[in-house]
Amino acid sequence: QVQLVESGGGLVQAGGSLRLSCAASGRTFNTYGMGWFRQAPGKEREFVAGINWSGGSTYYADSVKGRFTISRDNAKNTVSLQMNSLKPEDTAVYYCAADRTGWGIPPQADFGSWGQGTQVTVSS
Repeated sequence: QVQLVESGGGLVQAGGSLRLSCAASGRTFNTYGMGWFRQAPGKEREFVAGINWSGGSTYYADSVKGRFTISRDNAKNTVSLQMNSLKPEDTAVYYCAADRTGWGIPPQADFGSWGQGTQVTVSS
């Protein structure tokens, strides 16, 4: 298993940008797919973006495609989510998660390690 710690959340106006980072501990980080999920108040947690173990494949929810970019640095054990053109509906707690299958895509059950979450608030 890996331990995950997110950072970079905050308050931003609509149209602005934020960059989330996730630092992972453990020597096997480069075998895990990584994903970002979010949960808004009163809603279920949903997949936002994923990246496979090598970084060669990325996946996005339709709602963020073209605005968000996921990337990873296996040498530094980090994964990032660059969020541009933010909208109020992007407001949520964002979670970093590690997928033991290596793919970085749902189902959520494949993601066995989760960070504590970081709040992103987009004001209109």
